[in-house]
Amino acid sequence: MTEKQEKILSAAKILFSERGYSSTSTSAIAKAAGVSEGLIFRHYGNKEGLLLEIIREGEEVVKAMLFPIIMESDPKKVIKRTIELPFEVREEDYDFWRLQFKLKWELKNYSHEKMKPLEISLTSAFKQLGYRSPELEAEYLIIYIEALGEAILKNLLHDKQNMKLFLLQKYNV
Repeated sequence: MTEKQEKILSAAKILFSERGYSSTSTSAIAKAAGVSEGLIFRHYGNKEGLLLEIIREGEEVVKAMLFPIIMESDPKKVIKRTIELPFEVREEDYDFWRLQFKLKWELKNYSHEKMKPLEISLTSAFKQLGYRSPELEAEYLIIYIEALGEAILKNLLHDKQNMKLFLLQKYNV
């Protein structure tokens, strides 16, 4: 990726985060990035192409975060690592994740399929550990972890460490 492409992406992320995707023009992105609007079209086709690149980047980060969990064979470690996910996000990455959540809601860009590999791993883990409803337990934990991540990003969680310990103890992992 060229330096100018990085500037365009960076400007788009900031503006999409502040103004929203729908309220951000390519001319505003170009101005913020210090490039011509034509350069955006050359590299990304249009504003939607730029958006798709930002979403793709987010999906790649999620895949990288989930890979060690999905490859784990110890069922307790699968659950433990899943619980730990939202607590491992570094504060300097909060803006990136806030943007991902904002875009997901603004554009209705949420898909159950993106989390399918994690759901399969968790379901298998809960089955191995003898849970009565492993599929529901996996779905519940994924939904809870996502909501917990949002709470962390919004600074609504008062004591992250105790919440993490609570969940680890709840699942005995």
